[in-house]
This record gives sequence, structure tokens and C-alpha cells, in this order.
Amino acid sequence: MKWRNGRLSLLDQRVLPAEEVWLTCEDCQSVADAIRDMVVRGAPAIGVTAAYGMALAAKEGIDLEDARQMLLATRPTAVNLGWAISRMEGIWRKSGGDWKFLKTEADRIMEEDIEANLRMGELGAELIGQVGCVMTICNAGALATAGYGTALGVIRSLFRQNRDLMVMVPETRPWLQGARLTAWELQRDGINVTVITDNMVGWTMKQKNVQAVITGADRIVASGDAANKIGTYGMAHLAAAHKIPFYIAAPWSTVDMKLASGDDIPIEERDPEEVKAFRGLKIAPDSADAWHPAFDVTPGRLISAIITERGIAQPPLNQSLRALQ
Repeated sequence: MKWRNGRLSLLDQRVLPAEEVWLTCEDCQSVADAIRDMVVRGAPAIGVTAAYGMALAAKEGIDLEDARQMLLATRPTAVNLGWAISRMEGIWRKSGGDWKFLKTEADRIMEEDIEANLRMGELGAELIGQVGCVMTICNAGALATAGYGTALGVIRSLFRQNRDLMVMVPETRPWLQGARLTAWELQRDGINVTVITDNMVGWTMKQKNVQAVITGADRIVASGDAANKIGTYGMAHLAAAHKIPFYIAAPWSTVDMKLASGDDIPIEERDPEEVKAFRGLKIAPDSADAWHPAFDVTPGRLISAIITERGIAQPPLNQSLRALQ
């Protein structure tokens, strides 16, 4: 994302890797549309984008409460969205009505996210150590953040330790963020990547000697339960069955200590047509039903550690997360 001439430009993630297209958002409504329509995705990136959306709302003179509701309605699972909006509201109350204060705060949120990612990369690489093959899911890289990445930030730091590192990436249906976005990012960095279909995860763990799984998260609650892209829950169970450590990397802004359990996390359900078709190509009968929860919740008991910029939470996660507050 880039701020240019009073507007927010977003790299359209829907068309990568075939095209690199930048969309311009001139007002809060266009920012909300971009978040809802997956132009931008990934919890930290959504938070930063929403912060700029609040700045644009102030710039155009619309009521900040209206802007808040407009943005909050886009992607309910990612806690960074509400966190960033609340922070911007606090700045607005101190700004004396000058929208530029909000733009400066949005810049600060973006800079802090990049710094947090770099710190998580260092901590995660130190924790995991020398490994030859890791697995991730969806996209938790620079595209999902302000830059560098959460799970991919750790992988980038691991790559500095082992240039032969191999990353196994499930395609991540139905939007194919793994195949389209994560593979694109890793290839640009010269990191070895192998794309697999989602139903190959367990067999790949066994046959390719996967030594660690590292994912991002969209919301982590006080118990250590974590919501992430649909498929993470199954991957965590398969990792446990194969005795592979399962790590999550996420900034502290993704931690929601107000919720006690993963059962309390709101799970976004998207249009079932996204399952039945891809880019206009029908892949299921029109009359077939489809279900599309965008996220699932991995119980804390399956998580080996949660890597944040504040430090590493290890089991018992409910105690170690409280210690990081």
C-alpha cells in the first residue's frame, strides 16, 4: 500500500501473479470496498488499510462513526481491523478536527507493523533453528502486512540461516492465496517453494520430511486459540499426528485478550459462489449447495508457540500470553 497525492493506492491481490495492478482509493467507501472484495487481505494489512480509510473519511468530512461502521462490516474475523479503527478514533479526538493527524497516525501504524514483522522474524528463526523444510498456509507475507510478513517473515529469516530451505505451500482454496501470492513472494526472494493441493498436506508432511509448520493468524484469544485461514485447523491436527511443531507468528495487535475462547471468535462466511466458481469459471453444478467459512479456529493445545514482537508465548499459552500484556 502507498499513500500518493492524498489517496491510498493498493496492490490488487486478486489478479496476482498474472498482473501487478494498483487501485486508487479516494474515499473511505472505496477503502471498505477494497477490504471486503479482497483487493487487500491479511489481518495486519487490513488494519493498516482501515487506518488510512479513517484518515480519508476525516479528509472528506464524513462522520467518523459512520466510517467506523462501514469499515468494521467488511471482514469481522480480523481483530486488527477494529484495533486500528479504535486507535484512529483516539487520535481524532485529540486532533482538533485536522485530518492530517490521522494520516500521520496511519503512517505510524504501518511503520510499527514493519518493525514488528522484522522482530518476529528474528525471534521465530532463533526459536525454530536450523530446518530444511517447512510448511505454511495461505499468505502471511509482505502482501498480508505492511511489509516483510508474519509467518513469511519468519521463513525469510530462516532462509538467511539455510539457503537450501524448502517451503511447502498448499494452494489454499478457494482464493488460492498460497499458490498465487505466497509462491510469488517466495520466488521473488529466491526461496525454494513447492506448491501442493490442499488435500496433499498430510502425505507431504510424511514424504517430504516437513520439520516445522508456521502460519499467521487473524485473531488470537486469551486461551491461545487462534483463527486463521480455513484449512489451518486440519493442518494443525496433521502436524500433531506427525509430531511436527506448529508455530503461529502474529503481531500483538492480533491478540484479543478480551475473548476467552476460540468459540467466541466471529467467523466470516463469504459468498458460497466463491467455492463454486473461480474467476468466472464454474467448477460445480449451479444447483449444488456450497459453504464458505473463510476461517477456522486452531485450539491452543495444538500450538507449539505463538511468536509476537513482544516475545514468544509457549504452553501454557493462557499464562504466557498474559505475561506478554
